[in-house]
Amino acid sequence: MSPAMIFNIHLVLGYVPWLLCFAAYIWPRLRSMEPIEAQRAIATLHSFRFFGLVFLMPGVVGPDLAPAFASFAAYGDFATGLLAMLALFTVARPALFWPLVVAFNLAGVVDLVGDYYLGTVLDLPGHAGQLGATYAIPILYVPLLMITHVAAFYLLARSRRHQIAAT
Repeated sequence: MSPAMIFNIHLVLGYVPWLLCFAAYIWPRLRSMEPIEAQRAIATLHSFRFFGLVFLMPGVVGPDLAPAFASFAAYGDFATGLLAMLALFTVARPALFWPLVVAFNLAGVVDLVGDYYLGTVLDLPGHAGQLGATYAIPILYVPLLMITHVAAFYLLARSRRHQIAAT
């Protein structure tokens, strides 16, 4: 099996255990929480995305990792992480918290979709060895991030529907 095939299998299968875990343990808990607390939990997870700057660290990634991919992934994660942290700092001020929740989720989805797009265009699977120590990020971490972005948007929409129904 080629390294590109293994990488693609890893990308797809990375979602399976997270979806199973999310459905069994995380989603029931998030749905039962108050909206602000559920979004706070999701923001806490995403606040660690500053770690994406590691894509720019020489010696951690290979010298032939596509710079366009590395920069986009690094700065997209960094921006998302900072927005998530800002949301957490403003949890006591809902007028600031909710727009920041939307902002970090939008930035995060754009980042992840952009990473998948650039990875495809730049043949990241064919150069997966250049990811070095960061190989685990798209395989293990990104699926959970994408799943929680989808959950966050669903919870935002559900919360909004409940607000409209209450008026």
